[in-house]
Amino acid sequence: MAEERGRGRRRDREEEVSEIVDKLVGINRVAKTVKGGKNFGFAALVVVGDQKGRAGFGKGKAREVPEAIRKATEEAKRNMVRVPLREGRTLHHDGKGRHGAGKVVLRAAPPGTGVIAGGPMRAVMEVLGVQDVVGKSIGSSNPYNMVRATFDALKEQASPRSVASKRGLKVQDVVGRRTDGASEAGMADIVS
Repeated sequence: MAEERGRGRRRDREEEVSEIVDKLVGINRVAKTVKGGKNFGFAALVVVGDQKGRAGFGKGKAREVPEAIRKATEEAKRNMVRVPLREGRTLHHDGKGRHGAGKVVLRAAPPGTGVIAGGPMRAVMEVLGVQDVVGKSIGSSNPYNMVRATFDALKEQASPRSVASKRGLKVQDVVGRRTDGASEAGMADIVS
């Protein structure tokens, strides 16, 4: 009976793994000069996600490209983080992230905007499942730093539910304040 449970779990894990989408962000060829010539190696940067709010990134190095990609994918799957999404399509609020000289700004966007982000940031948003977001990279265009800065910005995301529980309020109080403030400002413009 214990074996049956184990087999079932393994099957569930395989199904979970099959839902994960991976994207190759970049490959670097590196050369080491040795006595007999040059030894070439490859470094790969991969982002993975389930397109439902979980994503991770990893890097792998090997003498062959497929092996480097496999190592990077395995590391990325081990280092996945969960990001709360609003309506399953965008971020809850704007965020800034930084890693080294790489800085990124992410902004929540209304429906129909699409993913307006470049290069490595776009890959992260697509595997995360974000459909509407505006992103801007400031500073370094190094893919490693951009991916890390993007994840730094995503780590700061908080859902209204988590904010309400930390403050001891109801979700309506947290969200209500945001909409009430906007409607009062709008009403003031209309009245004057």
